[in-house]
Amino acid sequence: MDPSKVHIPPMKDLTIANITANTVLINSQGPSPRLTYVLERLVSHLHDFARDTRLSTAEWRAGIDFLTAVGQTCTPVRQEFILLSDILGLSLLVDSIDHPKPPGSTEGSVLGPFHSHEAEAMQHGDAVSHDPQGEPCLVVCSVRDVHGAPVAGVTVDVWETDSTGHYDVQYAEREGPDGRCVLRSDERGAFWFRAIKPVPYPIPHDGPVGQLLMKLHRHPYRPAHMHFMFEKEGWDHLITALYLRGDPYETSDAVFGVKQSLVVDLQPADEETAARYGVAKGSLVLKHDFVLVTSEAARELRDERSKEALAALGRKVRLLDGLPVPDVD
Repeated sequence: MDPSKVHIPPMKDLTIANITANTVLINSQGPSPRLTYVLERLVSHLHDFARDTRLSTAEWRAGIDFLTAVGQTCTPVRQEFILLSDILGLSLLVDSIDHPKPPGSTEGSVLGPFHSHEAEAMQHGDAVSHDPQGEPCLVVCSVRDVHGAPVAGVTVDVWETDSTGHYDVQYAEREGPDGRCVLRSDERGAFWFRAIKPVPYPIPHDGPVGQLLMKLHRHPYRPAHMHFMFEKEGWDHLITALYLRGDPYETSDAVFGVKQSLVVDLQPADEETAARYGVAKGSLVLKHDFVLVTSEAARELRDERSKEALAALGRKVRLLDGLPVPDVD
């Protein structure tokens, strides 16, 4: 950009006392009110963090080196930055703010770093996992609205680990996707597939995020779970997971994903279920009803909660497309 065409307010002799205001000022020249607001809050919080902690140059350098290492660890199949966001609780916080859930609807959980767009479209009853060591588990679910009516035609993305706790993308020699699929709910809102019993596993801890967990004396384990993602026009996007009750890490998930409403029990297949779905009597069955919220209802709830939260903070802002921006007279 040609500097002669940009108005830059004069700035020099910047100090601890005036650097924040001047940085905010120079970042407020762009046409996007949302970017202006985000940068104003980001800079203010970053500068206050440095002041509150009396951040040293050595610590600043260590932080830069850490974030550099996080970026260098990322690959097309491993997102170390998402992992960092997960273990800091940021992923869950952002999802909870952006996708608020009214009572009776299914709560969200974390996406995690191993979602893939390689999943194959499958038919109801197909086998998601081809791991011969995994314990077979029939998954029978439905998708409904908050009034109990079925929601047909929902794209349902499912993924889980193998019996050793590894996702398919963690194997360099893999031949294709496994342990994941894409289905569509039928006219009754139902979908079902054959999987394996989820197992607990550690998140990747051989990189910078794992080193941070070690310094914090935190374990890297996630409780046994299965991921689900729901998408249909007119309905609020839902990323969630189901967690097995009684797992040793149920109350200490490394990425804060467990919510009581998402904890489920596996039941043995009775005669009727076994005959209907073609599985052995007594084999494991996971049954769950997912409840979606319309995009309009989610938007209204998000706006309502945003106004309440921002008013409590004393922010002079307005909402633009559901997001706060400076309220300039």
